[in-house]
Amino acid sequence: VIVLDLTTSKKSLVQLLAFGGLALPILASFLLWGELESWWDIVGPVAGEIAGESIPAMSQSFVVDRFSLFFKFLILGSVGLVVIASQEYVGKFQNYVGEYFSLILLSAVGMLVLVSSMELITLYIALELSALPLVALSAFLGDSKSSEAGLKFLLLAALSSAVLLYGLVLIFGVTGTTHLGLISSQIAGGSGGIGSPIYLFGITLLVAGFGFKIAAVPFQMWVPDVYEGAPTPITAFLSVASKAAGFAVILRVFYGGLFDLALDWGVLFGVLSAISMTIGNLVAISQVNIKRMLAYSTIAHAGYMMIGLATASSSSLGEGMIFGPSTILFYLGGYALTNLAAFIAIIAVTNRTGNEEIQGFWGIGRRAPFEAFVLAVSLVSLTGIPPTVGFMAKLFIFSSAINSGLIWLVALGLINSVVSAYYYLRIVRGMYLSSSEQQESLSAPFWTRVALAVTTFGVLLMGIWPQGLMALADKAVLGLIP
Repeated sequence: VIVLDLTTSKKSLVQLLAFGGLALPILASFLLWGELESWWDIVGPVAGEIAGESIPAMSQSFVVDRFSLFFKFLILGSVGLVVIASQEYVGKFQNYVGEYFSLILLSAVGMLVLVSSMELITLYIALELSALPLVALSAFLGDSKSSEAGLKFLLLAALSSAVLLYGLVLIFGVTGTTHLGLISSQIAGGSGGIGSPIYLFGITLLVAGFGFKIAAVPFQMWVPDVYEGAPTPITAFLSVASKAAGFAVILRVFYGGLFDLALDWGVLFGVLSAISMTIGNLVAISQVNIKRMLAYSTIAHAGYMMIGLATASSSSLGEGMIFGPSTILFYLGGYALTNLAAFIAIIAVTNRTGNEEIQGFWGIGRRAPFEAFVLAVSLVSLTGIPPTVGFMAKLFIFSSAINSGLIWLVALGLINSVVSAYYYLRIVRGMYLSSSEQQESLSAPFWTRVALAVTTFGVLLMGIWPQGLMALADKAVLGLIP
């Protein structure tokens, strides 16, 4: 992409290569999934018993399993839709189109490595590779809001990175290893000062560092300003791919390495879940900018997803313990489709109106009926109303909490869902029942409309037939717990 950008003046070719090139890693991921299914026949009965669940590489610091491949599909699909949604938006920085798409792809590479990391140093490097390009992308517009977004993202990302690194060092100090499998063995054996205050402090620092990545309260300070100031396609990328990678690494570390301490960290995630969904929804009510509103919305949805992590505090070994992580994967898949649909619709409208205020969407139902329909469906899904995937996602994750005895957390989640209906459905009402001073019709480019159609179809299909995605999620988490 960088070389093509240097050798051609047709920037549309750069975008085409960035999008078309994604076919290679997607094809490779499909082949790897198929290789896992048939690995027994390839390597024989001795090695097959191990490799049937995963393919290790690089001294087992990197692994390809169904869990990592699930997230690779999710991240690559999100990148493709973000690239399509940027078709017109890149006109705002026409001289830096190559840099824009290259940074998106570099961040995606970091996320792809991150979800396959089985060792703490590899994990940390991948986390930095995924975050630093996003810092530059947040400031890409060059105006005051965008520059402020980039600076805040840089400073707070550096702070959270330092906190996370201290936590990793403490875990290494008490276990003597950086490999998640060996860390799990040390904990199971009760050696290395397990249960000491230093060890528990290390886990707390890990939660704080990862909490920044998934935008959980009280580590969400960067989210509203960055979401508002960054280019809207980058905001969509942050809200979907970055959050998915964050939850992937949390599941990998806490289930794959710290599983035997689930009673401790499960309670911590339960508390963060309650705080995040409550603060996110309450503050979203007062927002007038639609990107800031969705920023607080993503904080609330991080709270809903952490309910799946909280189930570890009271679940026993077996199917109950697997159900929590699988509901998180289903929720992430549905949330990715829903949020991308919402942001692509917002991009399609704001590219023509230039107004990101919520009231700028009043009357859009008549001026841009297709875009308004997509935005309405996505907002209904974010609320959790059938027949959308958002309803099924909340149903599954609340069911996992009920099975784990977390009735109080489910009750709080239901209350917050009702609260969220106010600010989500307010926009739907305004689009169709309010009038606008402007009356001219708005229409998005062809490929943007294709992306809108694909995401909306996915939101409705997974709401009506959730078994397909849930079956993939169940299969993906089977090898997660050692």
